[in-house]
Amino acid sequence: MTFRLTRRAFLRSGSAAGIAAAAAPLGVPALAQSSLPDPASVLADISISKYVRADYRALYGMSDDKPLWDPKKDWIRTVDWERVRAELAGTRVRFAIGAADTESAAEGLAPFEALSGIKVELVPIPDDSMYDKVLAEFISGNASFDALQFFSPWMGDFAAPGFLYPLDEFAEKWKLPLDDFYDTYRLNYGYFNGRMYGIPFDCDIQMVHLRKGYVEKVLGGPIDKAHSVPTYDDLIRLARELNNVEPGVSGVGLMLAPGFWSTYTWEHIATQAGMMLFNEKWEPIFNDDAGIKGLEIILELAKHANPGHAGAGWPENRAAWLGGQVATNISWQDSGTQAMRPDQSQIVGDFVTIYEPRIPGGRFAPPNIAGSTSCVAAAARNPEGAFLMLGFLTTASIMAMNEANANGVAPGYKSVLENPNLQAVSQPAKVWGDSLHHAWCAPRIPGAFPIEQAIGNEINKAVVGRISAREALDNAVAAVRQIMAENGFYAGNDPVDYAAVAPGLYVGEGKPLPF
Repeated sequence: MTFRLTRRAFLRSGSAAGIAAAAAPLGVPALAQSSLPDPASVLADISISKYVRADYRALYGMSDDKPLWDPKKDWIRTVDWERVRAELAGTRVRFAIGAADTESAAEGLAPFEALSGIKVELVPIPDDSMYDKVLAEFISGNASFDALQFFSPWMGDFAAPGFLYPLDEFAEKWKLPLDDFYDTYRLNYGYFNGRMYGIPFDCDIQMVHLRKGYVEKVLGGPIDKAHSVPTYDDLIRLARELNNVEPGVSGVGLMLAPGFWSTYTWEHIATQAGMMLFNEKWEPIFNDDAGIKGLEIILELAKHANPGHAGAGWPENRAAWLGGQVATNISWQDSGTQAMRPDQSQIVGDFVTIYEPRIPGGRFAPPNIAGSTSCVAAAARNPEGAFLMLGFLTTASIMAMNEANANGVAPGYKSVLENPNLQAVSQPAKVWGDSLHHAWCAPRIPGAFPIEQAIGNEINKAVVGRISAREALDNAVAAVRQIMAENGFYAGNDPVDYAAVAPGLYVGEGKPLPF
């Protein structure tokens, strides 16, 4: 998922459409406005035929006359590029990028340079030290970059101290279609304390996936995505009946390695029981009945889980699912898209992604977990150019083609996931889009990632039998409270106003179910 900081597969597979610009000092035109190509010709090349893999196009009959997005809501096709050029052609944007992806990013950004006349200078940062390097540059007050994309739980760490540039005015001026983002992504990946600091980039959700052949034998008929596995009790029963259904096949795939992997799996389930991490005073409250229920369900599922589940993260889970080694799976949405692609999957045609199972007395709260956001540094020399570049990278058409390429970089737009053409090439898209109107998300606050690590470390101890579920969450609450205090909470002037965050924590309150 996004926390693997080298995930720019779209840029690697994208077209080199557009023209390259020679490097030039800031303020010296890299491309004269008069020499820039007609925007319409550049936009025409940002197309399915140029950006989506040929074998995937052939497999699903994708073509330019069946767009995967709504052109009326695709920002790069509605923004006034002539105005952009008049105001900003010849300026430069410095973009922080994982070092391994520098070359491919340069290729993918060529169309933006051609459209805008803005030269993009890539600032390579070692992938395994992105957070520390970025934070050190922010603290110095002289960051070497204008823009960056990062793991969304870091938003609070960077926004609270004032390291990010507010984007509200740019979004209004250039008419960024914020209303097209699902609320959970707009609020949690875009806003902090009521101000806009980010544009959602990789918009994840966790889902439940089933192997059709195995599950339909147990059910005695076809799978109904909403009603065949309505509760987690039903999923436990399936996992038990399907464990070792064939040699090397486990009943369920779980990610329960120490740290955030365990946290995400627990949050996924516990939120269906009604779990919330904090109350309005920012006191951790997740060791309540709902939190305990979620962990108890995990412990039951773990009896029938993939070998090594207590050390498994995303890479191990992905390999087991796509390799046909689990009969059911709790994972991200791209497990459903990638399983459709013969070059990635051994289970093509034998799986389905279902609506989230419920917990009696709980709620329907599909979990928006992980993801990434695109931001501008407060010290940016060209903040407006940086905003425009990020708008290009996150636009609906490019994000739709990410999904068509099954590279795991997920769109967060309603006009994409609810598009029938996109749904035809992304098996989970219909359920995914329906679910986002009810999504749960952890708050993006200072210390969010250490909190995820601390909770998961304790959950993993329960998974391996060292402590009970109650002890694990009691320990985690104590650890989280300490992390919160270290980040400025409980001292009379919290760094985040709970009321500003609350609307994004669960967006499904009072809404009718989608099925």
